[in-house]
Amino acid sequence: MRYRMEGRQGGPVLVLSHAMGASMAMWDPQATTLSRDFTLLRYDHRGHGGSPVPAGPYTIGDLGQDLLQLLNRLELDRVSFCGLSLGGMVGLWVAANAPDRIDRLVLCCTAARMMRPQDYAARADQVRREGMASIADAVIGRWFTPAFAARRPDAVAAIRAVLLSTPEQGYAGACEALAHMDLRDDLPRITAPTLVIAAEDDQSTPPALSQEIVGRIAGAELALIPDAAHMANVEQPEAVTDHILDHMTNGGTEYEPR
Repeated sequence: MRYRMEGRQGGPVLVLSHAMGASMAMWDPQATTLSRDFTLLRYDHRGHGGSPVPAGPYTIGDLGQDLLQLLNRLELDRVSFCGLSLGGMVGLWVAANAPDRIDRLVLCCTAARMMRPQDYAARADQVRREGMASIADAVIGRWFTPAFAARRPDAVAAIRAVLLSTPEQGYAGACEALAHMDLRDDLPRITAPTLVIAAEDDQSTPPALSQEIVGRIAGAELALIPDAAHMANVEQPEAVTDHILDHMTNGGTEYEPR
């Protein structure tokens, strides 16, 4: 898998995991600030960015195992993790199935099960038949509020370009992972201190799905980001960064800033 390590040399490791149809570049708005206190590990999911594109379908467990293999390769026994959307789902799976590997957990705009999983199986079929351009407008329309799209067309265009460049097989395989995912019964096994970040205007993973996660993980906390849709870390970068830093630095001596 394609990955990048950057930031504070010898600092605590924070993994950043991206959304379906995005790449590690999605976390650029947070990278400069977070890299002051952490060694950041960013990577591209299978079928995305610069990572290999194995034949689908994929499962969330496949993507979770990909991350565990990367951590083993890098000799990282225990890390903190922050993921958005698909990245958050991978974080849920790893934190539930390999709890000794996760110190602190941040889950952004994600779900343990999608509201209409059958839609993702249909989307996988559409992408294989008609290509990424056939779904781009609908996806981007859910990712950003109209106000942000009007104010920052450059940022929206950059994210759209990454979406369109995502390999069709990789995107479809990830859609099938979401279609078959149900992590709800796994959530009580998560022991890492957990922050769930929801976006007020998120159509893809509405705040109710974040509340469901919070209700099933002991001690989990919820933060709601106003004036943001699914790509909350792009639309409200400072607010999301502040929540991540607060969760990582408060309540544990290991993550005291320099």
